[in-house]
Amino acid sequence: MIQVRYSTSPTSVETAHASDLSENFLVEDLFETGEVHAVYTHDDRLVVGGAVPGSGQLDLPAWTEVLGVDSHLQRRELGIINVGESGHVLVDGEKFELDHLDGLFVGRGCEVVFAGADAAFYFVSAVAHVSHPTVALSHADVEPVALGTTEGASVRNLYKYAWGNDLATAGLQFGITVISNGSVWNTMPPHLHDRRTEVYLYVDLAEDDRVFHFLGKPGATRHLVVANRQAVISPPWSIHAGAGTGSYAFIWAMSGENNEYTDLSLLSLEEL
Repeated sequence: MIQVRYSTSPTSVETAHASDLSENFLVEDLFETGEVHAVYTHDDRLVVGGAVPGSGQLDLPAWTEVLGVDSHLQRRELGIINVGESGHVLVDGEKFELDHLDGLFVGRGCEVVFAGADAAFYFVSAVAHVSHPTVALSHADVEPVALGTTEGASVRNLYKYAWGNDLATAGLQFGITVISNGSVWNTMPPHLHDRRTEVYLYVDLAEDDRVFHFLGKPGATRHLVVANRQAVISPPWSIHAGAGTGSYAFIWAMSGENNEYTDLSLLSLEEL
C-alpha cells in the first residue's frame, strides 16, 4: 500500500487544524506485519516506507501507478535501516544481514527482497540519475559525531551512513541520531534545508513516550505529537526539531538539489 502526499504552502500551516497537520506531515502506519507500506511525497519525490516480513519474504513493490516504472529502483536509489531485530535483505539475490539499526544503501536498478521474522525495515528512496554500488552500513562500525550539551539537554550521537562524502550516492542522505539518557532535544536551535526535503522517523521510544516535533516557518511554528516508529515529513521551508518525554533515536533522510551535508541555514532562538 502506498499513499500520496502533495506539497503544501507554508502559510497553510499557520492556520491548519491539528488534524490537517497530521494528514499532511505525520506518517503513522508504516509497520504492519506481512506488509509493505509507504508514502510518496511530492516534496523532492521521496518515498518513505516500512517492510515487516514476519514469517515470509516481502518484495520492494514497484507501485507502478505512482512511480510509473516496472521496478521500484528503475530510476531510484534506496536507503534501508533495520529498526527491529536481526533480519536480512536480498539485493539482486545477494544476502545482507542487518541487526538493529544497521543500514544498507542500494543503488539504482536493483531488485530488493526483505526477510526476517522479527525484523522491521525502514526505507527511503529518492530519484537517482546515476547508479552506485550497494554498500552495507554496520551501526557498530560508524564513528559517531558527538553533539549537544548537558546544560541544553541535547547530548546526542550522530551516525552518518550516507551523507555525500565517504559513500557515493546520487542525492540520497540518511543516518541516525541517538539521544543520550537525560537529554530530550534532538536539535535546538533548529535549522533549515532550503534545497532538500528531510524526513525524521522516531524509533526506540517506550510505548508511553512521545516526541513533540516542531515544524513550520521560523516565527510561525506548530507541533506534532509523535509516537514510536512514526515519521514526520519536513519540506525545505520547514524547521525540524523535537523534544522527547523519554529516551529515543531518530532516522534522518534527505534528498533534493544536492547531497552536501553542510548545505543548511542555521537559525537562532530569536528567529523562532
